[in-house]
Parts: sequence; structure tokens; C-alpha cells
Amino acid sequence: MHKNIYFLSDFHFIVDDAASHEREKLVVLFLDSIRGDAKKIYILGDIFDFWFEYKTVIPKGFTRFYACLHRLLDAGVEIEIFTGNHDMWQFGFFENEFNIKVHFDLIQVTHNNKVFLLGHGDGKGPGDMGYKVLKKMFNNTLCKKLFGIIHPTIGNRLAYFWSKKSRLSQVDKPHNTFMGLEHEWLYQYCQKRAATEVVHYYVFGHRHLPLHLPINQHSYYINLGDWITHNSYARWDGERMTVSSFSK
Repeated sequence: MHKNIYFLSDFHFIVDDAASHEREKLVVLFLDSIRGDAKKIYILGDIFDFWFEYKTVIPKGFTRFYACLHRLLDAGVEIEIFTGNHDMWQFGFFENEFNIKVHFDLIQVTHNNKVFLLGHGDGKGPGDMGYKVLKKMFNNTLCKKLFGIIHPTIGNRLAYFWSKKSRLSQVDKPHNTFMGLEHEWLYQYCQKRAATEVVHYYVFGHRHLPLHLPINQHSYYINLGDWITHNSYARWDGERMTVSSFSK
């Protein structure tokens, strides 16, 4: 009986990258393992380390992942995808090729009388003002059209260069360490919202650290971690939410 709802994020698949290929195999292995008991799967962003859909061109690779999506859909599993800060430039591929709904911002859903707020989480909460400015620029229609003029080979090289530079700039920052509630921006964002709304589970990616923290007696902040270091995911069984790590 299909009853469980799964949440995962931050695969950061990269074209022509050996570590990414192994990561893709592991993600597919996990997704295939839950095909029999999953009712729905939410993938909350940064599936790809970079993604841009030209009018007639999409990035090569990731065929195992695409085939896995088809197997899940054929088995009756519902799938919804969110864009993240690395793969925000999606223009219809997943909707048209897979009939998968893609979300570009937060959504609120209810499962078994529990309310969930879902999204990637980038740009939410205090701080990170530089990125918030960049996000507005990247979402600008003119910016997307100008990037689309660049030949895909050159565009992808530029994008992966920016992505790698962004990661290297974060090396000395404690992304895999809990920094205390006063420094966890997404937790503060959830805490502020929880003061005025009833949401039982705030579920985000982006942070790359699995977290399951109480906000008040009714609400929890869930961060899904990633599949670079933690191979982590969350599962809702209709009564409780758990955050776990997958291994072969």
C-alpha cells in the first residue's frame, strides 16, 4: 500500500563528473528502493549543480535519473520538483517530458490534516543580502534571454566555473556544523512565520545539513541535508516525520 511521502534535495548533479555519476547512481538506488511504498516524492531543489534549458537544448547526461523518474511515475508515484539556487532556469522540460509539476517558490500543502510549508529555502530569513540581490538579477527576464544567446558549450563552462567558485568561497564556513539557532537563518525564518500561522512542518533544502528542530509545541523545522555528504531525506508516514540517511 502506498502511504509514505518522501522529501529530498540537493543532489547537485554535474555533467561529465565522476563523483556526480556515483552520486546519481546512489540517488537512483534510493528512489528505486522506495518505489513500492511511496505515495508522493517532493524534490526540493538543486537537483543539478547548474541547469539552463535552451529552446532546443538541455544538458546531456543524467539518463539514469530520468529513467528512474519514469519508473516511479509508471508505478503511480506522484512527483513534484522545486527549483533551487543552482537550477532555477527551468522552462518546461520536466512538465512537458514527464508531466511533473515544478514549483519556483514556496508552497503550502496539507497531508493527513498536517500543514507543510515546502521550498528550497534560498534567500529566506535574515542575512545573505548579496545572494538575494543576485537572485533577483538571475530571475530577471532580460538576464535569462541574454544568457540564452550564449552557445551552450560556453554557457555551461561559465556556469560551472561560477558554481565551483561559489563553493570554494564557502570552504571555511561551517556548513556541515550546526551553528546555533541565532545563526541558522532558515530556522529564524520559520520561527518568525510560526508566530502568525499554523504550519506543522517547515521543510527546506539548501542548508546541506540534516536538521529536525522544534519551533514550538506544534511546529518543526526540517532541513533535508544533501546527497553530497549525508545522503539524507525525510519521510512522512501519515503520523510522524523522520529524517534519515540512506546507505547501500
